[in-house]
Amino acid sequence: MTRTLSPLFRPLSIRSLELPNRIVMSPMTRSHSPGGVPGADVAEYYRRRAAGGTGLIITEGTAIEHATAVDNPLVPRMYGDDALELATRGRRGPRRGRPDHPPAVARGPPLGRNDPRDVDPALTPMKPSGVWGKPGVTSYSEDYVAQATQPCRAMTDEDIADTITAYTQAARNAREVGFDGIALHGGHGYLLDSFLWDSTNQRDDEWGGDLERRTRYPSAVVASIRNAIGDDAPIFFRFSQHKQQDYTAQIAQSPDELKTILTALVDAGVDVFDASIRRFDAPVFDGSDLSLAGWAKKLTGVTSMAVGSVGIGASLRESMAAGSLPPRTTFPNSNADFPPTSSTSPPSAGSTLPIPRWRPRSGRDPTFRNSTGRRTQPTSSESRTRQRCRWMIGSPGWHPSQRESRSSSAPNVLP
Repeated sequence: MTRTLSPLFRPLSIRSLELPNRIVMSPMTRSHSPGGVPGADVAEYYRRRAAGGTGLIITEGTAIEHATAVDNPLVPRMYGDDALELATRGRRGPRRGRPDHPPAVARGPPLGRNDPRDVDPALTPMKPSGVWGKPGVTSYSEDYVAQATQPCRAMTDEDIADTITAYTQAARNAREVGFDGIALHGGHGYLLDSFLWDSTNQRDDEWGGDLERRTRYPSAVVASIRNAIGDDAPIFFRFSQHKQQDYTAQIAQSPDELKTILTALVDAGVDVFDASIRRFDAPVFDGSDLSLAGWAKKLTGVTSMAVGSVGIGASLRESMAAGSLPPRTTFPNSNADFPPTSSTSPPSAGSTLPIPRWRPRSGRDPTFRNSTGRRTQPTSSESRTRQRCRWMIGSPGWHPSQRESRSSSAPNVLP
C-alpha cells in the first residue's frame, strides 16, 4: 500500500460512530420504492455495495412527512409503519462490524428544488421566497427551466415550523429503526440550500436578508434534530456552492462568508461537512489552493468529506473513446455519446457544461444550455454521472499536487 493511499484505510470515530476506513458510499436516488416503501431489492442493493468493504453507507434521500417533500412517489420515506418496518428489517441484517453490514446513515430528503405536482397535481410548490432562482449554466432543458421559473408560494412562518418538525421526526424515526446517524442535503439548490442562496432567499424577515439570517433556517433544522436524537449519533451536512439551476452560483464569495455559514451549522450540531463540488480538488477561492472540503476543515475544525469527480483511472467518456470499454450498445437504455476531448478546467459563466449525453433524467435534455440560454453540446472529458465514492478527511485540505495522477491502478486520494 502506498503512503498516499494509506490514510483512506485508517479507522475514524465520529461521536459513537466507529468507521473501519474513510471510504463512504454517496447517496444516490434509485426510485425503486413503490409508494415510498423500500423492499427486499433495495436492501440487497445496499448489501452488495457493503460487501466490498465500504466504511460507511449514506442512503439515498428519504422523504420526510410533508406533502411537498419529494417529486417522485418511488423515493423511500422515513415515516409510516409500512416503510419503517421494512427499514428496521433491512438494518437488522448481520450485525455491525461484518463486511456486509457497515454503519449506515439515513439522508434527509432533497426537498424544495423540484415540483411536487409530479406526485400530486393538487399540491402547491413552495420555496423560501416563491422563486426558483436565476438560471445560469445548467443541464436542464429550456422547457424545464420555463416551468421551474414560474413563481410559486413563498413559505410562511407556519410552513417553516412544519418542515422543521417534519425533518426532526424523520431523524428520530431513522435512529429508532437503527440507523447510525443523520445526513442532511443542504446543497444543489434544495430547500436548506435555497435559504442560503440569495437568488432564492429574498426574504426580509428573520429567515432572510443578510447571510447570517439566511443561515438560520438550516441551522434551526440541525439544532432541532440534535435535540431530538441526543449526543451519540453524528449529523452530516452536505453543502455546495453550485446549484442545479446554475453551476457557477455561490453561497459564499469569500472564506469569511463561508465561515459564517459553516460555524453556525457546527454550533447547531453538525459533525461532518460533505463538500459537494464538480471537481473535488478544485480551488474554491482566489489566492488559495484549498478545496471546498479543505476550507470546511480549516474554518471549523470538524471532519470534512469530498465528493465530485472522484474516480479510479480514466473517466467513462475517455475509456469509451479509447475503445477500452464495451460499445455503447451494451449499456441498456443509454443514449450515450462520448466524443474525445481534453479539457479539464472548471466551467466559467457562459461556458458549456462538461457533461456527457448519457441517460438524461425526466425533464432533462441531452443538450445543454450556457448562461445565455444557448443550447450547446458537451465539450469536456469529464462525466456528469454521480460518483460512487467520496473520501472522508482529517487534514486541513490539499493541493492538487498532493494527489496521485489518474491512472488505471490508483484513485484520486487524500494525503
